[in-house]
Amino acid sequence: KEDILYRDEFKSCVSMNTRWRDLDAFQHVNNAVYATYIENARSTLFDKWSIRHDGVGRSLILVAIKIDYLKQLIHPSKIDVCQKIERIGKTSFDIKSAIFENGNRLPICISTATCVCYDFTKESPVEVYKEIINDYNNN
Repeated sequence: KEDILYRDEFKSCVSMNTRWRDLDAFQHVNNAVYATYIENARSTLFDKWSIRHDGVGRSLILVAIKIDYLKQLIHPSKIDVCQKIERIGKTSFDIKSAIFENGNRLPICISTATCVCYDFTKESPVEVYKEIINDYNNN
């Protein structure tokens, strides 16, 4: 079982609003949409680290994602997707994310995404970029 994370444990958060189209037949946000919220927040890290989004040269590949759903999310809601680097390996690292609703301290879900640093020109994994290591060291 995941340890509970609190909002104040994260330095990096991205605010979003739920959308009508995010709802499922039960009138709450569909579980698959949480992955999209997390992906949108993760793309801000690409920008922070000056990593390309276009599949050319130095980039990242998402190789795994795990999401633990703790509470349902109802529309309309304002959410914060907060994230931090949790682990650094030789070519991979983990991003811990949590989604918080309407300023609450406790998350509605927790996620771990494993990414590999990848050079699309060389078509091979590369060592974790220094910008990511610096971010991890400053968490």
